Amino acid sequence: MASNSKIDIFQSPDYFCLDELLTEEHRLVRDSVRSYVKKEISPIIEDYAQKAEFPQQIVPQLGHMGCFGPTIPEQYGGGGLDYISYGLMMQELERGDSGVRSTASVQGSLVMFPIYEFGNEAQRNKYLPKLASGEWLGCFGLTEPDHGSDPAGMLTNIKDTGDHVILNGSKMWISNAPFAQIAVVWAKDEEGIIKGVVVERGMEGFSTPTTHGKWSLRASATGELVFDNVKIPKENILPNVQGLKGPLSCLTKARYGIAWGVIGAAMDCYDTALRYSKEREQFGRPIAGFQLQQKKLAEMVTEITKAQLLNWRLGVLMNEGKATPAQVSMAKRNGCAIASAIAREARQVLGGAGITGEYPIMRHMMNIESVLTYEGTHDIHLLITGMDITGLNAFK
Repeated sequence: MASNSKIDIFQSPDYFCLDELLTEEHRLVRDSVRSYVKKEISPIIEDYAQKAEFPQQIVPQLGHMGCFGPTIPEQYGGGGLDYISYGLMMQELERGDSGVRSTASVQGSLVMFPIYEFGNEAQRNKYLPKLASGEWLGCFGLTEPDHGSDPAGMLTNIKDTGDHVILNGSKMWISNAPFAQIAVVWAKDEEGIIKGVVVERGMEGFSTPTTHGKWSLRASATGELVFDNVKIPKENILPNVQGLKGPLSCLTKARYGIAWGVIGAAMDCYDTALRYSKEREQFGRPIAGFQLQQKKLAEMVTEITKAQLLNWRLGVLMNEGKATPAQVSMAKRNGCAIASAIAREARQVLGGAGITGEYPIMRHMMNIESVLTYEGTHDIHLLITGMDITGLNAFK
């Protein structure tokens, strides 16, 4: 076992007493997930990241904890919780590791949400309880080898053959793909209209090759989805949506979870750096007493506090049904940007020790490089904000 199987002594920064804005249920949800991460994730995650392996045992654990589809109604196996609870869950999971949060984000926001929102009752009853419990793992197929930020150009397609459709094409950079039992895949029909289809493991012509050689999200399973004349029954088509509205509304939900999640990673880096700076002595005293180290730590906790307030307010708006996709974009981009900067500053506080697996900072830093890019790149989210405030589209 790696050396960092020692006890997780993380303490969460709350400089502006945000806990007072949370309900008792919010705090209970957060604390239960925090305890789970300390017990089950922190002792093993460095080892799995070093080996570039996905800890499959966490899937039923996350199901048991209610981390899959927490906002989905209880009748389908979800938690029936609000969006602040969901955000706090993602914050605590990503405090453990971005790959663990990705597993939960994909399952809840990108697989369960579209089946619930755009599926029929038969589809909801067939898939959602198994996904909620962690018996099944799902993935989401939108990004293609030649179409990332511009999904409207997708080439994956379905052709009508009577009671079935035939699916051809490929998707890449798909979290959970190698271990997923189902994939929610977006493809164009013969008229060029984007539809969602549920592809099941075992369907002939469907394969999920693993993506190797990643320096980021090493404890998360990433793969491709390859469709070679896959025969899919029409009852697997999501009936209640067409066009890019389907996948983009899923991404809005997932981006909301990311906005909270990355602050968890930032908090872990800050907490590690703060503790280290008080223990590490140079020139006869703890380095926390030096001005430049205090500057780093003060700026970290300031940015974390601002992001916590932004996320809380966004959660309130989500609960009220008022949050816009552009507001979610702002929070996702801001969270990723500050988490990236905090990881780098925290690594500097630790000096050479910061690059080792004895501390979580380098792993967080590498992970955040992926989170900066997936589900809308840093630049794309800037342009979403730009279009929202000017009314002018810079994408075309």
